[in-house]
Amino acid sequence: MSTLLDAVSSLKVKLGLLVAASVVTAVLLTLLGSAAHVSPLLVLPVSVALALGVTQLLAAGMVAPLRRMTEVTRAMARGDYSGRVRTSATDEVGQLAAAFNTMAEDLATVDRERRDLIATVSHELRTPLTAMTALLENLADGVVPADADHLAAALEEAQRLGRLVDDLLQLSRLEAGVVDLDRQELGLRALVDESVAQVSAAGRAGVVVAEVADDLVVPGDPARMRQLLVNVLDNALRHAPPGTVVRVSGAAVVDGWWLEVVDDGRGVAPADRERVFERFGTDGAGGTGLGLAVARWVAQLHHGTLRFLDPASGHGARLRLEVPTASSPTPEPTQGLRQETDMTTTAPQPAQPPAPPAPPTVRAPGLDSLFGRFWPEQGPSSGLHTVVAAALAGLVAGVALSFTDVGASWTLVALTCGAAALATAQRRREPWTLLCAGLALLLVLPLTLLDAWWLRPLCIVAATAVFLCGVTGARTVAGILLSGISWPLASLRGLPWFGRSLRIAGTGSRTPALVRTTAWSLLGLAVFGTIFASANPVFGSWVDQLVPNLTFNDLVGRAFLACFVFATTLGAAYLALNPAHVEVLGSRRPTALSNRFEWLVPVLVVDVVFLVFIAAQARALVGGEDYIQQTTGLTYADFVHQGFGQLTLATALTVLVVWVASRRAGDTPTDRRWLFGAVGLLCTLTLLVVASALRGMAVYQDAYGFTTLRLFVDVFEGWLGFVVLAIMVTGVARRSHWLPRVALVSGAVGLIGLAAINPDAWVAERNIDRYEVTGKLDLSYLQGLSADATPVIADRLPTEVARCVLDLLPYNSMNAQTLDDPRAWNLGRARAEGPLTDLGLLPVREPRASTVGQQPPVDPCDRVWAAFEE
Repeated sequence: MSTLLDAVSSLKVKLGLLVAASVVTAVLLTLLGSAAHVSPLLVLPVSVALALGVTQLLAAGMVAPLRRMTEVTRAMARGDYSGRVRTSATDEVGQLAAAFNTMAEDLATVDRERRDLIATVSHELRTPLTAMTALLENLADGVVPADADHLAAALEEAQRLGRLVDDLLQLSRLEAGVVDLDRQELGLRALVDESVAQVSAAGRAGVVVAEVADDLVVPGDPARMRQLLVNVLDNALRHAPPGTVVRVSGAAVVDGWWLEVVDDGRGVAPADRERVFERFGTDGAGGTGLGLAVARWVAQLHHGTLRFLDPASGHGARLRLEVPTASSPTPEPTQGLRQETDMTTTAPQPAQPPAPPAPPTVRAPGLDSLFGRFWPEQGPSSGLHTVVAAALAGLVAGVALSFTDVGASWTLVALTCGAAALATAQRRREPWTLLCAGLALLLVLPLTLLDAWWLRPLCIVAATAVFLCGVTGARTVAGILLSGISWPLASLRGLPWFGRSLRIAGTGSRTPALVRTTAWSLLGLAVFGTIFASANPVFGSWVDQLVPNLTFNDLVGRAFLACFVFATTLGAAYLALNPAHVEVLGSRRPTALSNRFEWLVPVLVVDVVFLVFIAAQARALVGGEDYIQQTTGLTYADFVHQGFGQLTLATALTVLVVWVASRRAGDTPTDRRWLFGAVGLLCTLTLLVVASALRGMAVYQDAYGFTTLRLFVDVFEGWLGFVVLAIMVTGVARRSHWLPRVALVSGAVGLIGLAAINPDAWVAERNIDRYEVTGKLDLSYLQGLSADATPVIADRLPTEVARCVLDLLPYNSMNAQTLDDPRAWNLGRARAEGPLTDLGLLPVREPRASTVGQQPPVDPCDRVWAAFEE
């Protein structure tokens, strides 16, 4: 699908289309959800997720060339120049890719010629050196006499070596740009004669005929032009057959002048006419291949051209030099050059070993630079099986999840999502991850076992937090918090991984084919299924049994639900597959305070406040209810209840004070002793405060009754007391790094224990026990409890009273629509159905009369309750 934008030649237009597509997708989904009356809390995340998916789908092809450039660049740093960027885009990125491919081709050519240069220079230098060494050894050993012939032979090899080195140095000087042109008027005929004489003096035999006017004067650098002619003439005489003539002709034209050198040799094939001007680009006839390369660079320094043309006679070689007379600045030293050698024109330097190629320092583009070291991409390159598992979890949620009430299907969906994320978790075999997964499993079971509405969100939040901490390996408070933040961030961090998993872009893309296949298959199924269902009643009955009878709202709602569960499961699975470094902040320890009193004095002040409070509590306990009424005007129950919330807050703040003091204290033995003493005293006093708070709540419950809220805060305060005790134990054992995990696990275990006692039933039973002792019972509160309390109420209260207490349940969670939906099955409601039926509040199971839309019975219970309380 990304190829749809390849025809757009502007990156700005592509980005505009990308934004427009994302906005249109989000708006259409929002309108669809609104028309189907889907909750905005479900529509918003799904719309954002699908808009991000459209963005990834379209943007993957836009940035694919950039990612490929990064890969090819890294390969080049390792010496591999074969990589290329293939794209059909015509925008700025496509143009950049084309320029990048050209650069890569040039670098590959440079690298190839560098290797050829080393091999050729080694070969060319070895030949004269070997011959000279052998001759000198023979002269030194007396094998041959030191006469003029043998010395001349040694001198010839030395001169040959000198000419080769001189050619290399001249070429290096030209490429380095250290040669300045000394432009002046020079006679072309005289220049040709001097060059011919120099070539002849060097021992090159042959006849050269100059056909240049004596009065032809041209601008140029005499030394450089002589160097060009010497190399050209030497090349022509070397290839000219014996007895033939090399002709040199030249003339002036309107915009410059030209010079041609023609010989009767075998010539240069058209395919080789450019290669012979490359360094060591010989045509197989001998020589180093440097002379013509030097000659062409001299011509280019004069803004001229040097090239082979077709000879007029049809055989031989015709080399033509054309130089314009219009003055222009000297080109830059590196213009048109490829720097391939390290030769210098100054004094030779000692050879240095080649340095290894440095690793690339370019950061990975996109989200890698955004998330930094907090969340690097270090998982597998793709994970199609993970995406499929998340899709199956979304499908299960869309099909099986009950919209009537929380029940077995909710636990099934939660287990499916957790299994999909845990199956590919990087830490799935670690004991900590397995422990957290087991706790999360126990925390989602109350969705099926209990009907207490207030306990469900607590269990879902706790199960999610524990599971995320397990897959990320969090071990500090900061790590636990970052684990929760990383889950929604995974929808953004995992977009590149999601694209690679589905192969959205690139030559191996499967997504467009899958989308087309799915669309055509569904279309064929719908069209032909509808035709045959209307044509054959039997086939139509089969279709009615297979296809659920869904309304438009149900269909849209379940589609949104499936997408939401898929996105959240996929985020959790990616977080498990590629965990974020959630301990990036938790591993940092702040610098210890230089003065001990800066942390010790505040802790001691808090200790004194706690001591005074404990003393006041003890005085109230010794003085009894009379002292409390005289001092505060409150009953004892109201007195102990009034400060329960403040004591809970003080306990939580104590944990914070201990945490800050332990991080800012020094590490010296004296500091550690003061820390243990001050913090140990504070923790001991906090445990006394916890005990006082729990005792006070117990007294208040005995006086005014039990509620689920009071039970929950009792459990929460007890958990805080356990955390304070764990602080003392881990501090003495020097295992304070265990504390966050201990607190997390103990909190999950406490919530599981709270669910295990069936809190609504427990509260109802305690209130009835209190009634049997005191004769007081809040029937209105019992009426608001969930179906979990129904068996206790029906069993322990009189029939008429129990009927009045439970008369609203059939019109709330125990309505016919909920009881008839197997996906909403719940053990608490199932256990309540029998007592409600016995009390006449539910009709007999067969057939069931629907209570949806009906009103509660008008039979008032005021008379029954009044009589019961009497």
